[in-house]
Amino acid sequence: MAKTRPILLTAPAALLAAAALLAAPAGVVAQSASQAAPPSGPVMWTGDKVEYTPSGFALIGRAEILQGDNRLRANRINMRVDNGDMRSAEAVGDVYFVMPEQTLRGDRAVYDLASDEVTVTGDVILSQGRNVATGGRLVYNMRTGAARWDGAGQDGRVQGVFYPRGN
Repeated sequence: MAKTRPILLTAPAALLAAAALLAAPAGVVAQSASQAAPPSGPVMWTGDKVEYTPSGFALIGRAEILQGDNRLRANRINMRVDNGDMRSAEAVGDVYFVMPEQTLRGDRAVYDLASDEVTVTGDVILSQGRNVATGGRLVYNMRTGAARWDGAGQDGRVQGVFYPRGN
């Protein structure tokens, strides 16, 4: 089995995409109204295989993007560009996003730069400390901080367990 070797990302559009994707859901279940600042610093990415075309690139197999304390992992991460500008980023298969205060899991996550929305689908689990929310679909607007959950499972409901501060 070949070892995965980290490669430093240098294309400006890809840097923007990775940073935007890593910043996406921060603050979705935060108990305060303040939103986390987007991460800064270098972006590192890795995968078993990388495919590049003029319309974007894909990290395939154990795909991972890291920036600061934020980590995005999936079976595949696709970045789409148009005229050198990032348009969207998609993580597919066993999506796992770790931030300092939260973790997010799902089957698929898509970040659309035009709408500034992140959509996570498929057995979505969002946790912050002991607080946990689950559903079938989460749409988070990075510009406004608004979030919308849709249900899943046999009863088609969104569920959560939240612990008040101090408990």
